[in-house]
Amino acid sequence: MLTLQDYLALAGPAPDKHIAYGTAPSQFVELFLPPGDGPFPVVVLIHGGCWTVQYGGIAQMRNLAAALTAQGVAVWNVEYRRHDEEGGGYPGMYQDVATAVDLLRTEPMLDLTRVVAVGHSAGGHLAQWAASRHRLPTWSPAWMPAPVRIPTVISLGGLADLRNQAALIQCSCERSTAQLAGEPSAMRPDVFADTSPAEMLPAGIRTVLIHGEHDDVSPVAAGEDYARRARAAGDAAEVIVLPGGSHYDEVAASSPCWPIVETAIRQALALKG
Repeated sequence: MLTLQDYLALAGPAPDKHIAYGTAPSQFVELFLPPGDGPFPVVVLIHGGCWTVQYGGIAQMRNLAAALTAQGVAVWNVEYRRHDEEGGGYPGMYQDVATAVDLLRTEPMLDLTRVVAVGHSAGGHLAQWAASRHRLPTWSPAWMPAPVRIPTVISLGGLADLRNQAALIQCSCERSTAQLAGEPSAMRPDVFADTSPAEMLPAGIRTVLIHGEHDDVSPVAAGEDYARRARAAGDAAEVIVLPGGSHYDEVAASSPCWPIVETAIRQALALKG
């Protein structure tokens, strides 16, 4: 069972391409390409780390990029401004993710008919949000027209119901609602309306919620609660439990749990085998 220290030690190869989408140091994506001519199915990876710079994130996700490119899948590894970076939090963090995802359209090597978003922990929240943002109200500063369609999202130990999981998020990550969703105002009385995927249901997407059996950051019950809410709204949602897994086995290709996660990704991309 992997620990936080094991997670922080995860690494992978350098990307094939580094693409800046803004002027801040954290406004970039990494593109990893498999051998061949393409266009390739693509996984949008969004790292976690409790929405803070403290726990790294994008470097650790490179271990998954290596495993996925070996399967013929391109990887779009997203960096974004976290709550404790200048311009991060609300709305900057959400604007970053939206901009980074829509930048997929600029890469001809990617097959945007086969795309899945995969996020870990805090990145699970942002991946679910990215796949649901066509539901954003137009008054939201994160709203953008015609977002890239993501039919399936895989949340690895995600924390995506900012309203109902506020106490869990505070306990697991020491993050307040204001840090993640901003402050209410007369124009925006409900801070969850444009920040919490659970408030954007039904999104017409399929959500796969994967949790380690022993995940004490985002326990299995968190995924089950979200899945029930999504299904009640009319969306497809399922929960997969990684036997013996921790919060960090969910995101490690070196873990015995990886074949389960990999299978979910391959199914989402309709890959054979």
